[in-house]
Amino acid sequence: MRTPLLSSGRKGRPPAEPQVFSASAADSLRGSALMMLSMAAFICNDALMKAVTQSLPLYESIAIRGAMVLLTMVLIARAQGGVRLRVPRGDVWPLALRTVADVISTVFYLLALRRMALADISAIMQALPLAVTLAAALFFHERLGWRRLLAVGIGFLGVLLILRPGTGAFDLWSAVALAAMLLIVLRDLVTRTFSVGVGSSAIAFYAALAVMLSGFVLGWTESWRIPTLAEFALLAMAAGFLTVGYITAVATMRVGEISVVAPFRYTSLVWAVVLGLAIFGEWPDLWTWAGSALVVGAGIYTILRERRLQGRG
Repeated sequence: MRTPLLSSGRKGRPPAEPQVFSASAADSLRGSALMMLSMAAFICNDALMKAVTQSLPLYESIAIRGAMVLLTMVLIARAQGGVRLRVPRGDVWPLALRTVADVISTVFYLLALRRMALADISAIMQALPLAVTLAAALFFHERLGWRRLLAVGIGFLGVLLILRPGTGAFDLWSAVALAAMLLIVLRDLVTRTFSVGVGSSAIAFYAALAVMLSGFVLGWTESWRIPTLAEFALLAMAAGFLTVGYITAVATMRVGEISVVAPFRYTSLVWAVVLGLAIFGEWPDLWTWAGSALVVGAGIYTILRERRLQGRG
């Protein structure tokens, strides 16, 4: 990322004028800040949901939080002139597939989150950009050179270090978290197939609606009760953070260079470690640290490599 520098100039020459941010550099700085805010908001939502679902039934929590998020989105949309909910006929089935993947991945993620350390599940999710890169190469024939392919392989090796299959560290909930990540990959791949007639706000609205309804439908398997004031407050805060995460996630893709902004998504792991320790007393073990370093390093390399290739083109 370009930053302003003060140059004293070479000997015998007057000092250079202080450099100022160009428009693109300022945008990238703002986009990076938005990305960090987005990641912090999502992790705060995760921490709050992990806390509240220790006592309140999971699907009841999903339903109540979903209703709050949906109401907030509707109010925001009305203030901005409304949401276009009409979907072209050719996009109906892709939207349905994306929505189903979104609902199941949300349920799987929250099921695993209740029983896994916040930093552990967050570390697994850091491999998502690498998995999307590989899947896009396989299904959309996007070019993937040997360097980025090697980086993807190293990133997945990092995931294996975190999960450690065949040991006591790998259990059912580790597999559920991995399944959630793969479903998010499916969701993101399907999103790429939409025509320009499908608005981002409509996609977000239908996803939020479906997740909320899933809570009510699956809630028949639980014994619901009236949330306490503290539980309701936690859900309200989770809904607020989730809404902020949605909005800022969209904004990051519209501000600054993606190759500059994207690496800041990995700050979510920092937030996960801090909140996991502060709220739940969780501290990642050495294997998780090592695996996370491989995943994050591979992800950042892939982003920088993509930027270099675009610069050549």
